[in-house]
Amino acid sequence: MIQIEHLTKYYGQKLAVDDISFSVGEGEVVGFLGPNGAGKSTTMNMLTGYLSYTSGKCSIDGIDILENPSEAKRLIGFLPEQPPLYYDMTTREYLQFIYDLKRCTLNRREHIDEIIDVMGLQEMEKRLIGQLSKGFKQRVGIAGALVSDPKILIFDEPTIGLDPRQIIEIRELIRALSKDHTIILSTHILPEVQAVCDRILIIDRGRLIADEKTENINTLASENRRFTIQILGPKGEVFTFLRKTEGAAKVEFLSSSKDGASLFMVQCKKGYDLRRTLFYALAEKRWPILEMSTVGASLEDVFIALTK
Repeated sequence: MIQIEHLTKYYGQKLAVDDISFSVGEGEVVGFLGPNGAGKSTTMNMLTGYLSYTSGKCSIDGIDILENPSEAKRLIGFLPEQPPLYYDMTTREYLQFIYDLKRCTLNRREHIDEIIDVMGLQEMEKRLIGQLSKGFKQRVGIAGALVSDPKILIFDEPTIGLDPRQIIEIRELIRALSKDHTIILSTHILPEVQAVCDRILIIDRGRLIADEKTENINTLASENRRFTIQILGPKGEVFTFLRKTEGAAKVEFLSSSKDGASLFMVQCKKGYDLRRTLFYALAEKRWPILEMSTVGASLEDVFIALTK
């Protein structure tokens, strides 16, 4: 559905996007991640035709976005970081305005009724957008992106500024929309990406540094081997011993139990696996290991490891 080849963007002398290439297949939900200023929004604006690019190629379902912009844009529904809403319009008036703007040919009333129903906006359709909460404004923004019945949805920070309940609601909406659309989702809420996305792209300083299926994300940070270990022994002495063990990058005390055992998180330095070393060393000190469990690298670990 989406094909990006050697996409590059300069702002004057500043290189914002540096020769990135990737593709998104039909029905995929792709998370697009990166630190602030990494080039995420610039890439999304080029994808949607809002910005031209310095060099490279971007095609939507085989249509070049610069050669045939109108035809390509019909396939895309875009929610930018700041939804382009008109606060003096009601929800329904706004969706009717977008319907006319995009020259939609579906049955006007039935189509808008369906979008209002899908987005849970029935009680808000006659209210001015300026009077809606942040969460409902985001819903109206997503509804506007759906008006042209696009094959592709691109969301730039769709849950920014929302409270936890609103974040969950928008996440559920995106998951429901993924059944019928190809979606690219830019967000800083990393657990959201793992909950919703099939694949993860990470961009840093304008370059694409990771492209991996969500289920395989641990392989990108294999050096961050971590495990929890529960040890029966004097907490302070055990903690000091673990910290001084060669190959330990970080040791964190987690909790104590009534029987005097303490639970720690141990992160190894690159190239080290301390589990066997600690087994023998703690046995010599007569501090029994009651439990040891490997902890997989989280998306936060991967993100920090790749972008630091």
